[in-house]
Amino acid sequence: MPTHLNTPRADELPEVMSTLASWQTDDTPLQLHPGDIGWQLRLGADATAAMVRTWSRNGEILAIGMLDGPELLRLAIDPTVQQNDDLAHVLVQDLDDQGRGVLRVSPSSLEVPNGVRLREALTAAGWTTGEAWTPLEMDLAEPVEDPGVRIEVVGPELAGMRATVHLESFDGSQFTEEHWRTMRTATGAGDSRCLLALDVDGAAVAATTIWTAGMGRAGLIEPLGVGREHRGHGYGAAITRAGVAMLRELGASRALVATPSANTAAVATYESAGFTAMPQRSDLQRPEPSLSS
Repeated sequence: MPTHLNTPRADELPEVMSTLASWQTDDTPLQLHPGDIGWQLRLGADATAAMVRTWSRNGEILAIGMLDGPELLRLAIDPTVQQNDDLAHVLVQDLDDQGRGVLRVSPSSLEVPNGVRLREALTAAGWTTGEAWTPLEMDLAEPVEDPGVRIEVVGPELAGMRATVHLESFDGSQFTEEHWRTMRTATGAGDSRCLLALDVDGAAVAATTIWTAGMGRAGLIEPLGVGREHRGHGYGAAITRAGVAMLRELGASRALVATPSANTAAVATYESAGFTAMPQRSDLQRPEPSLSS
């Protein structure tokens, strides 16, 4: 059967995210998570669906990609076919064949999970190593250490505060209270939570959003930030512990996060909160086009 590349409609996103959630098993390498798509829902369902690509065979989704900006495509592959040569060949062809425009974009960088056949196939096709990332995980079989600060679960009344902390945490962010409301009410947002950490004076100092993939599956922290004026006081580790405790409460088997390896402060924060670094993963870069003579 042929493999079909598709851009889902907005009303098909919940099915795509449900499929992606089913792939978040404890023995599967870190890859695109439904929470990654969920965070994009702040832009609206139509805009988010336009970022997504699926590869299906005989009506079954085998791979899911999400455009994270114009240059990066993040990929997840059904664990049962991660070593399938035929699927890897199709993906390489679709990713490389800019002339046909099957993706309707030509991302220069790919996020591909470690240990899958596709990485080998892309390397053989000339793709090279790009930015290095450090995935981290925490087993949630045991209770999580208390965060040590006041934590609030964000509802509509705290949405403005949540947006402000995000803006204070990430350079260039345009996150707004309306984005939060759009994300939280979107079909497919799933069982996610936004959390705020407050200091002794009641000021919001850090925030995160956690995403589950269902009972007994891996949950994700995405994003997590500490306001610029509040860094260096342990709030990053505190909000991280609060996030993983919430994931455990919601039935997640483990918590996942990834950060650029160059951001050593972020890696150290997650490790201080109880995460363990996994093998580093590098993005893959599209080969430079050959020059005609």
